[in-house]
Amino acid sequence: MTNVCRNCKRTFSTELELELHRDTCSQGDLFCDECGERFAERTATEDGWHYRCPNDDCDGEGMGEDIHNVSDVRIEKSV
Repeated sequence: MTNVCRNCKRTFSTELELELHRDTCSQGDLFCDECGERFAERTATEDGWHYRCPNDDCDGEGMGEDIHNVSDVRIEKSV
């Protein structure tokens, strides 16, 4: 069974390879409401508790406030 990175769609033969890749994947799994940027978690926090958008021109901060997991972001469709 192949293991696929949900961010960049690369495939790996083992789950361990996938887990190691996720730590360095350049495609992001976080999203900033303020500037619309998508980025990797490791660029937004140093301690795992305090999050700030890594974009120098943005003031977005706070997990669940301005910064969200991409999987939690939904686009509302007009009917």
